[in-house]
Amino acid sequence: MHVFYVLFQECSKKQKNDDTQSTSVDALSSNDGFEEKNEFHTLANAKVLLSDCLACDNCMTSEEGARVFQQNQKELFRILNLNKKCDTSKHKVLAVSICPQSLPYFAAKFNLSVNDAAKRLCGFLKSLGVHYVFDTTIAADFSILESQREFVQRYQRRNQEEHALPMFASACPGWIRYAERVLTNLVTSHICTAKSPQQIMGSLVKGYFARQQNLSPDKIFHVIVAPCYDKKLEALREDFYTALYNSQEVDCVLTSGEIVQIMEQKNVSMKDVTEVAVDSLFDEIKEGDVVRHDGKRSDGYLEHIFKYAAKELFGMDVKEITYKALKNKDFQEVTLEKDGETVLRFAAAYGFRNIQNMVLKLKKGKFLYHFVEVLACPGGCLNGKGQAQTEDGKPDKALLNQMEEVYAAIPVRLPETNMHVQKMYQDWLEGMDSKKVQETLHTKYSAVNQTASSLDIKW
Repeated sequence: MHVFYVLFQECSKKQKNDDTQSTSVDALSSNDGFEEKNEFHTLANAKVLLSDCLACDNCMTSEEGARVFQQNQKELFRILNLNKKCDTSKHKVLAVSICPQSLPYFAAKFNLSVNDAAKRLCGFLKSLGVHYVFDTTIAADFSILESQREFVQRYQRRNQEEHALPMFASACPGWIRYAERVLTNLVTSHICTAKSPQQIMGSLVKGYFARQQNLSPDKIFHVIVAPCYDKKLEALREDFYTALYNSQEVDCVLTSGEIVQIMEQKNVSMKDVTEVAVDSLFDEIKEGDVVRHDGKRSDGYLEHIFKYAAKELFGMDVKEITYKALKNKDFQEVTLEKDGETVLRFAAAYGFRNIQNMVLKLKKGKFLYHFVEVLACPGGCLNGKGQAQTEDGKPDKALLNQMEEVYAAIPVRLPETNMHVQKMYQDWLEGMDSKKVQETLHTKYSAVNQTASSLDIKW
């Protein structure tokens, strides 16, 4: 869901959604001085729609706005053209990391298997001049593992710490932005401190991979391909910036739809592109077949944390999880019973209406859940506004159904079974309980610009 951006205090989401024409803001281009014509000069400037706003209430500064608007295809091509010039001191190693929820979009749109889609997307990006193409599943491995461990620790401290439970997932930047800018510390203190897969991937590329390649982080230009626009703003967070190298962990985020626009600009179809194996962070190894985590439309935080907590806290092996839909299909709960007592109660809350209802219950002290997987987009990450949308901005339901089928068919790999992850914990992160793990894989969320009327928004 867009987190972009009304510039007035009173939210008028419903009114804007009913309008036949959405307001837009032209990009404040960072390339005003870059006038040289090149093969990419006809790409449109990025535009940010003010419809479908999630986190309103003056939530973006003008500086943030200018930097978000820079994250478009032209910024990628600025680096590509910079690399063609003779001054090698200004060249960048271009790395692109692809989110798992983007691959089903390319597979469904071009009628390919998900493995073929991954290889052809890699081939296309490398034909542009990209040096490395990575899969972010390994970053989600780290994020899930850290979230699992944090939940168990919070559960064990629940009687000593007021805000230990419930724990809210931290992977969705639309939810995080809303929580920090509109809600109070009563809510933000419940958010898991594990970084999102995107930002852990930033740490892996600018930290681990840079060291392996003997590169300074600022010599790498790191692009994420993601399902939603909110990821662009997430990349700009101050806590994801390294002052020593004047470098963000993620330099630019492009949506899946923006990549398709580049293909259309170059008159290229995915079916015409040569297949190239996706790169690995480890030496010359290439990635094998695409894998995913448990979960129907997301990285599966709920399912992984639920099974882990059942085992660690209650010695119970849960093989299959049964979801119970409550008010709607985007608010579902999962419970664990032992000796006739409900010992774990988890929920999945997708879409803003469910999020707001959840927060109201928390405020009133009527919250029964130990953990909630919170996602801003109804239907989850596959339904991100950066993909599977029709020209009028509505969900392409037929394409989305195909994407869900593709995603469900991808084999599941448990993060605990990834030997590369286990090795990196020891060799790179100095052990699972080290200070470096906290510095590299975790962050802190806290309320800013609190408003007394934030929960009076009419949706």
